[in-house]
Amino acid sequence: MRLLLVEDDIELGPRLSERLRGADFAVELAAGFSEAEDWPDLDSMSAIILDLGLPDGDGLQLLRHWRNARIETPILILTARGSWQDKVEGLNAGADDFVVKPVRFEELLARLNALFRRQEGARSSVIERGNLRLDTLARTAGLGAKPLSLSRQEFRLLHLFMRRAGQVLSQTDILDDLYELDSERAPNTVEVLVGRLRRKIGRDRIVTLRGMGYRFEK
Repeated sequence: MRLLLVEDDIELGPRLSERLRGADFAVELAAGFSEAEDWPDLDSMSAIILDLGLPDGDGLQLLRHWRNARIETPILILTARGSWQDKVEGLNAGADDFVVKPVRFEELLARLNALFRRQEGARSSVIERGNLRLDTLARTAGLGAKPLSLSRQEFRLLHLFMRRAGQVLSQTDILDDLYELDSERAPNTVEVLVGRLRRKIGRDRIVTLRGMGYRFEK
């Protein structure tokens, strides 16, 4: 699989390229806007990883240029800009995912793999992790042969954990996924909700990482 990495940082660009090559990707590196703007055969790339803070132009402008040119290659934004406004603007401009630096390489790899599954049409309404099964269309869940009775928020939390299995999710990540931005959020909302879900699916399935968040075990 071929990737185009658009990154001007003289240390991060080569280092990330090498990590991706170590994960069996063929990586091409563009160091700025002008170099990446008319990169040949973009449609044959598996994905593009795009930094927004380029020295000779705005990454969002580059993203819009590609989408206006009918480039449909999946684009993952990897940037130090982390406000919700930046995320909304990037996704509305045509990005398929938005990742804020610094990020663990394992999470970046997981995000890329998710893009590939969507691109290949491999996503279905059913997610399975071990003996847990969740159907997002039927809104049902089961543990082995036993159906699970979940509240709306428990179902949404389980869906979040299962689709991002193995990743560390902070309380903010969970709250942003489950609730509107301007909704009331009690400080212990996530802790209570995770506790209820653990009682239904097994305590060992959700690991607490002190000071970091939670991880759903695959």
